[in-house]
Amino acid sequence: MRILIVDDDFAIRKVISIWLRKAGESDMAENGRDAVALATKAYEEGNPYDLMCLDIMMPIMNGLDALKNIRKYEKSRGIETGSGMKVIMATAASNPKSIMGAFDEQCEAYLVKPIEEEELFATIKKLGLQLPF
Repeated sequence: MRILIVDDDFAIRKVISIWLRKAGESDMAENGRDAVALATKAYEEGNPYDLMCLDIMMPIMNGLDALKNIRKYEKSRGIETGSGMKVIMATAASNPKSIMGAFDEQCEAYLVKPIEEEELFATIKKLGLQLPF
């Protein structure tokens, strides 16, 4: 499984990457702009990410705008809704507006920080992605 971890907090990126290291290869980005660049490059190279863990509140480009751009790119490549990479919003924003905004931009799951390792694994499994453990 290919994983993209996007958060402006290095410690959070590192912890999630450690949790998921047995699940597959992971790349990291610290803002939405970099996430869009990495995701589109992966599609162009024919090796897209299976999963993205995405924060909402980040500098340069927030997670909602990043997700909107990625879904727009997927659509331009003929990737139908629900067939692209799976996106878990992992953020401190727990208000209904943030949650609804994330689902409006087509995330598959939403976890409120601080997230727990088992919660993340359970969510990944609910999305139909295989974990080797």
